[in-house]
Amino acid sequence: MPRPPNANIAHDSQSTLEGLGNPEIAAHSQRFFKTGPGEYGEGDRFLGIRVPVLRRQAQAFQDMPLRSVRASLRSHYHEERLCAVLILVRQFEAGDASEREEIYRMYLDNSAYINNWDLVDSSAHKIVGPFLEDRDRDLLESLARSDDMWERRIGIIATLHFIKQNDFGDTLAIADILLNDPEDLIHKAVGWMLREVGNRNPALERAFLKPRYRDMPRTMLRYAIEKFPDAERKQYLNGLV
Repeated sequence: MPRPPNANIAHDSQSTLEGLGNPEIAAHSQRFFKTGPGEYGEGDRFLGIRVPVLRRQAQAFQDMPLRSVRASLRSHYHEERLCAVLILVRQFEAGDASEREEIYRMYLDNSAYINNWDLVDSSAHKIVGPFLEDRDRDLLESLARSDDMWERRIGIIATLHFIKQNDFGDTLAIADILLNDPEDLIHKAVGWMLREVGNRNPALERAFLKPRYRDMPRTMLRYAIEKFPDAERKQYLNGLV
């Protein structure tokens, strides 16, 4: 099937996604992503589309003009925003240097719409991390110190790209900044990244943890030591290391 003309591609994407919605899945997603009053996803709306379906749609619409992706990223519907983020990742990976920079800047300029953990986790280490690989990385500290929880999560998750290159300094620096963050979703993200460091350099993770683990939020520690041997994990949890 030929691709839709660029002039209509954003509208076609929106119409396609709305046609794929499932009310039962949407109701479950409303609960799963904590959309109630005072919860982290308060007010978010769902069409009810599974992630594998969204990935296929992102592939189908990967040639969408960037201005149209931006419009989708600003949608009221969670799945349209996630699909837009997945399109951005595909375009970034296929783009030249100029296109990558435009996508990177658009991503950060619209971070207010990258406002749930799945949107961040699908994209930060595939756009922000790679773009900063050979550049100044001070932005990561700025993100980690942001008042916005999702920007802080972008800051730590972006470092997964560096971890995969066996470059751990930024992850540990950002983890230190976020050590006493008030949000559980940040505790999980930091613990996850520390675990990823430990998967590649166990001694370095342990060296980071030893002077800090007693002061860490419990969730962060549990995530960080998840793959430690049982006996050692219990020592950490009981403050005996």
